Amino acid sequence: QLQLVESGGGLVQPGGSLRLSCAASGFTLDYYAIGWFRQAPGKEREGVACISRSGGSTNYADSVKGRFTISRDSAQNTVYLQMNSLKPEDTAIYYCAAKGAAPLFFSLCTLNDYNYWGQGTQVAVSS
Repeated sequence: QLQLVESGGGLVQPGGSLRLSCAASGFTLDYYAIGWFRQAPGKEREGVACISRSGGSTNYADSVKGRFTISRDSAQNTVYLQMNSLKPEDTAIYYCAAKGAAPLFFSLCTLNDYNYWGQGTQVAVSS
């Protein structure tokens, strides 16, 4: 059974950092484009950062460019989201998702393209 499990969320002060992890079981992430998405209360789910199968192509939402970095570690079968300079508006549930049958350099954060989803991890940025 294909499963994605997010971890690393928590409460952090503005300006702080967190690293989210997305671990896969039942399949190898190398064959999937991976995206991080988030949903804040009362808002629609949005793409945050996405990475291609090759790892050579990434895309970021304008609101996180320069602050967040997505990366993948094949040996650990895990994708990470390093979040720096966090702001209160980054508060949301963060989900990772996988897109099967993705072209090698596909890295778009289009919600409906992603087939498999984790349960999410809560990130709260507050003083």
